[in-house]
Amino acid sequence: MRRATSYLAAGTSDETVVGSVTLAHDARHLRRKLLHLEDGDMVMLDLKEPVLFADGDLLLLDDGNAVEIRAAEERLFAVTPRDARHLVELAWHLGNRHLAAQFEADRILILRDHVIRDMLVGLGATVTEVIEPFQPLRGAYHGHGGHGHGGHAHGGHDDHA
Repeated sequence: MRRATSYLAAGTSDETVVGSVTLAHDARHLRRKLLHLEDGDMVMLDLKEPVLFADGDLLLLDDGNAVEIRAAEERLFAVTPRDARHLVELAWHLGNRHLAAQFEADRILILRDHVIRDMLVGLGATVTEVIEPFQPLRGAYHGHGGHGHGGHAHGGHDDHA
């Protein structure tokens, strides 16, 4: 079985990719795990510290090749504000509830929660169901952003694996 003990951020390398693993957002926070690749192969991930992986990150294998991490499509709500100021207001309400959220210039993506949807609609947002990859921001209490790469074997400083 192949092992991966280091990694690189998406787009920082031209390593030969020999496989991929697709994981939901909450399954991409890893330190040590047996990963089942799309082609049925397995790789043992064994890092010194937990890492929050993003779509396109590479696990560097002991044979010199790489495996790509892919973000799974998830059932989400796309929250569309009236304008930029409204976007900030909606972000504040979501942050106040400590919800995982992916912020974009013109919308916010969150996991589907009908109570939260009703709150957002009540605040004037347009909320639509989408199925897309999800890359939420890490909160201030999760170390240094959870995804600070720059080279081999960098890890997040989260206190859980």
